[in-house]
Amino acid sequence: MNSIQTATAILLATFAAAGAFAQTASGNDSPSVQPSPPAASASVNAPLTEGEVRKVDKEQGKMTLRHGPIANLDMGAMTMVFRVKDPAVLDRFKAGDKVLFAAERAQGAIVLTQIEAAK
Repeated sequence: MNSIQTATAILLATFAAAGAFAQTASGNDSPSVQPSPPAASASVNAPLTEGEVRKVDKEQGKMTLRHGPIANLDMGAMTMVFRVKDPAVLDRFKAGDKVLFAAERAQGAIVLTQIEAAK
């Protein structure tokens, strides 16, 4: 067996072991498949998160926010870029504004679904 065949065999064995572990990690021999909750329910039940606008990018339809933990996304506090569901909100905010917002995962991105000025 040459080195390429050996490396391939090791990789295949590793993937097979990982797959077997994933199937039995739930305590039984059948695969554990957990259905994803509907995307719409995330924003309906999501509490608003406090944040501060750091940048508004109207051309890209994005807003950068420094924010606290986002409970429904199991995400800690950080600064990150969000796509916006409604581009019209980009005209209402500027860097430095304090906001309350809701976000959800949609089509591979995290999208602001609701945003309002903090009081």
